[in-house]
Amino acid sequence: MTSFLDPWIALISAHPWLAYLTLFLAALLEAIPVLGAVIPGSTIILALSALVPGGELRLGPVLAAAISGAMLGDGMAFWIGHRAQRNILSAWPLSNYPGLIARSEAFFHRWGTPAVLFARFVPPIRAVVPVTAGALGMPPLRFYAVNIPAILLWAAAHVLPGVLAVSALHEYAGISHHTGIGKHYWILTVIGGALVVSTAAWISRRGHRS
Repeated sequence: MTSFLDPWIALISAHPWLAYLTLFLAALLEAIPVLGAVIPGSTIILALSALVPGGELRLGPVLAAAISGAMLGDGMAFWIGHRAQRNILSAWPLSNYPGLIARSEAFFHRWGTPAVLFARFVPPIRAVVPVTAGALGMPPLRFYAVNIPAILLWAAAHVLPGVLAVSALHEYAGISHHTGIGKHYWILTVIGGALVVSTAAWISRRGHRS
């Protein structure tokens, strides 16, 4: 595994913009209806954020990439729903996921405007609530007033755990980022945790779909 990680870490160190672009696209695609159900955006963001304490990436651009990608994805989905109205909810490819759309509508009707905030942290419906909000006629100003703070909280919740976990390993476990096996231990730990969370979310989505 360490021999696999070495070239990737070296590539990111030499070309950090590739990692920032990956972060942006992961956050963007995770916000797109249907695609968001299969793109492991949260796992990618958490894993790459673990490169911040070692200096391969910087915290500011990592947060900026995640935030801008999520804002663009949510914004596009909302405006598609806003222009097409309810017709979009029964059109392809959303028509292939009637259960997910029904849960999104029920979630929106139950919580109203705060649904836009809560949905950011609920993977099964995160990718469909923005288009549902637009389709059901939520005013754009009201949507963005809730969506922007939600994305800021979401980005912090996805980026900071990886940064803090690696920093804690450096500080309290005495594991160096730069020498020996310690160079890889921290990233393996964070990636392993991210994969566990991602697998649990996938199983949850499959359970809700069945």
